[in-house]
Amino acid sequence: MSTKATSNELKNQLANRQGNNAATNNNPANTIAAYLKRMAPEIEKALPAHMDADRLARIALTTIRTTPKLLECTIPSLMGAVMQSAQLGLEPGLIGHCYIIPYGKEATFIIGYKGMIDLARRSGNIESIYAHAVYKNDEFEYEYGLKPNLVHKPAMSDQGDFIGAYAVAHFKDGGYQFEFMPKEEIDKRRNRSAASKGGPWVTDYEEMAKKTVVRHMWKYLPISIEIQQAATQDEVVRKDITEDPMPVDVLDIPFEASDAEETSEEGEINFD
Repeated sequence: MSTKATSNELKNQLANRQGNNAATNNNPANTIAAYLKRMAPEIEKALPAHMDADRLARIALTTIRTTPKLLECTIPSLMGAVMQSAQLGLEPGLIGHCYIIPYGKEATFIIGYKGMIDLARRSGNIESIYAHAVYKNDEFEYEYGLKPNLVHKPAMSDQGDFIGAYAVAHFKDGGYQFEFMPKEEIDKRRNRSAASKGGPWVTDYEEMAKKTVVRHMWKYLPISIEIQQAATQDEVVRKDITEDPMPVDVLDIPFEASDAEETSEEGEINFD
């Protein structure tokens, strides 16, 4: 083999490597993965003891990668949504604790039905809390007043159209609270949401309807101020990554293009 041929091969290999590195660095998923890696210490500080920072970062990245429009959202809003998940101790994704939804170029954090239930249970004052959807052919009666009463017997077949949802909370002191909300009122509240046209409001409407009623009942539950305030973070865009009162823009985190090379082709984060 001639020296000239060997030289050409080396040049081609170098060109290919540089091209691959450029493609890697321009990959939005790899850029997001690199920021998540940089955020790991902040995530760790925000998480409750029962959750793992590496796991949350991987779940968040999977959620973002499987929703192409999230890859088009601003980095600060994405990182803010992940930090909200960490601070509330809720995992985004299929289990329904919370969702990260694209709204234009901003990522919106949404608490799911299961997330609202989980937050309420953390108060320690609630024995049980649940919600159910109601359909046209169900046997359903309720009344408020001095002797509130609720009866729901679901139809065994052909339940008919969805007409509303209710939530019930039983307290450890023996008391209870329930609320019913008709579909018309649920839809009014849905229409106030920036994420009403997509995400769980489209894919999991009834779950979101139940969550809406639980949230409406929130102010009557014996839960801490901290948890009450946590619910106010629902359906918002946040652009800081710390739990300090003074926001810190995620773009202030040092980031170099070479950081993206530390992620695998699948976008998994290497914390070693």
